[in-house]
Amino acid sequence: MPGGRPDPLLGATLQDAFTLRRRPAAEKLLDNGFRQLTLVLAAGVAVVLLGIILTVFDGAREAIQTFGLSFLTTSAWDPVNNSYGAFTAIYGTLVTSLLSLLIAVPLGLGTAIFITEDLIPGKAREAIGLMVELLAAIPSVVLGLWAIFVMEPMLRPLLSLLHQLLGWIPLFSTTPQGPGMAPAILILVVMVLPIITAISRDALRQVPEELRQGAYGVGTTRWGAIFSVILPAAVSAITGGVMLALGRAMGETMAVTMIIGNSMNFSPSLLAPGNTIASMLANQFGEADGVQVSALMYAALILMFLTFSVNVLARWVVSRLSLRY
Repeated sequence: MPGGRPDPLLGATLQDAFTLRRRPAAEKLLDNGFRQLTLVLAAGVAVVLLGIILTVFDGAREAIQTFGLSFLTTSAWDPVNNSYGAFTAIYGTLVTSLLSLLIAVPLGLGTAIFITEDLIPGKAREAIGLMVELLAAIPSVVLGLWAIFVMEPMLRPLLSLLHQLLGWIPLFSTTPQGPGMAPAILILVVMVLPIITAISRDALRQVPEELRQGAYGVGTTRWGAIFSVILPAAVSAITGGVMLALGRAMGETMAVTMIIGNSMNFSPSLLAPGNTIASMLANQFGEADGVQVSALMYAALILMFLTFSVNVLARWVVSRLSLRY
C-alpha cells in the first residue's frame, strides 16, 4: 500500500470474505434443520436394529435357558420330544458360504480385471458387463428353479465321479442322489458373483491413471502392473465387496432352500443333503409352536451374530488394508 492508500483489491477481498461469513438466517436454519434430520434418521436406524436384536433375543430366551451352548454342538432336531440342536444348520451355513466365496472370488475378480484393463475388445467387454448386471437382476426363486431342473441333473455325473475318485475323503463320502450341499454352493456362486464383480470393477476403475503410467514407466509389464500396483491400490474396496458377498451368502434363503435338501441329519459330505440356518427358518417357522419357536429364534440369533461378526471383520480388514496401501 504505497503512500498509505488502501489496496482496492485487498479491500474487495476482505469485503467478500466478510459477506460470505454473514450468511442469511434462513440458510443457517436450513443447515441446522438438515443436520438434525440426519441425526434423527441415523438414530432411527440404530433404534430399529436394537429393536430387532431385543425381539429375537426375547424370543430365544426360553431355548437359551433350556439348551444353553449345547444347542451349538448337537444336531438333533426332534419337535416331538422337544430336543433341538442347530449344529447341522450352522455347519451348512458356514461351509456353503465360505466355499462359494472360494470359487466366486477368483471368477469375479478375474472378470473385473478383464473388463477394466482392456484385455478384451470393447464390444465383448460391454457384453460381459451387461451379462453380469443381468445376472444380479434374476430373482432367487428363478435361480432355485434353474438349479433344480438344469444345474443339478447336469452336475450329477461329475459329482458321482468325484465320489468314485475321492470317496475316501469325508467331504465326498456319500453318493450324490439329488439336492445337496454341492449344488447349493454352486448356486450361491452364481448369486454372489455379480456383487464381487461389480464392486471389484468399480474399485479398479477408481485407481488413478498416474499409478498405471508410473508402473509402465519403470518398465513393468501389464500383468506386473496389475498385480503389483493396481490390485494393491484397490484391495481395501475389493475386500469390502467380498465381505458383503459373504454376508449375502450366509443369509440367502429361497434358492438355497430349494436345492440343499433341507436335512437335519448331520453329514460332513458336500454330496449329501444339508441345511442352513436361513433355510431352516424358512421351512419350519410357519408351522412351529412352543419350544420350537424359541429354538428357531435362537438359531436366528446365531445367524445375526455370524453376519454381525462378518461386518465387523470387514471393517477391520478394510481399515488395515487402507492404512497399508
